[in-house]
Amino acid sequence: MSALAAFLLDADQYDQLLSGLLVSLKVTGLVLLFGLPLGCLLAVLVASRSKPVSLGALAFVEIARGMPALVLLSLVYFGLPQQGITLTALAAAVLALGLNTGAYTSEIFRAALRAVPRGQREAAASLGLTRLSAFRTIVLPQALRIALPQLVGFSILVFQGTALCFAIALPELLSQAYQIGSTTFRYLTVLSIAAAMYAAIAIPVSQYAGWLERRMSARI
Repeated sequence: MSALAAFLLDADQYDQLLSGLLVSLKVTGLVLLFGLPLGCLLAVLVASRSKPVSLGALAFVEIARGMPALVLLSLVYFGLPQQGITLTALAAAVLALGLNTGAYTSEIFRAALRAVPRGQREAAASLGLTRLSAFRTIVLPQALRIALPQLVGFSILVFQGTALCFAIALPELLSQAYQIGSTTFRYLTVLSIAAAMYAAIAIPVSQYAGWLERRMSARI
C-alpha cells in the first residue's frame, strides 16, 4: 500500500495537471486552426505559375521547416518584443507553432493536391468552370479527403509539441508537472503521470489516424 502511495498525488495536484492538459489541448486546437489553412495556402502558392510567388512560398516553407520549433517559439516570444511587438505566452505559442505546422503540413497538402487525378481538372474545364471554381469545388475537397489521415496523425505531433511551451512559462501540462515536481521533489511520479496523460490523448488519435488511412486505401 505504501509503494502504491508513492506513485499517487494529492487531488489538488491532479487538478493542476488536468488544467495543464486542458491548456495543451486548447493550444493544439488553436495551432491547428491557424496552421492547417496556412499549410493549404502555402501548398497552393508553391504550386503557383508565378515564379516569385512560388519561390517566396517555398523559401518560407524551407526556412520554417529547417528551424527547430523551440527556436522559433523563443524567437517569437523573446525576440519580437525588441521590435515593439509583445505577445502573451498563449499568442506566441499559437503563432510560432502555427507557422511551424503550416510549413510542415504544406507538404502534405501538396502531395494530396498532386494525387487528385488530372482528369478531374480536365473534366471541370470541359464543363466551363474557371480554374478557381474547379479548384474550390472539385480539386480541394478531394485533396482534403486524401490528406485527412496524415493531418490527423500530424495533430498528435502538434499536441506533443505543446510541451515546448514550458520554455515560455505557458501553464500547459509539462509546465504544471515541473511546478509540482519543484515543490514536492517527486519528479518521477509527476512526470510519469503527465506522460500517461499525453499518451491517453495521443494513442487513441493515432489509432484513429491509422483507421482512416486504411479506410482511404480500401476505397482507392
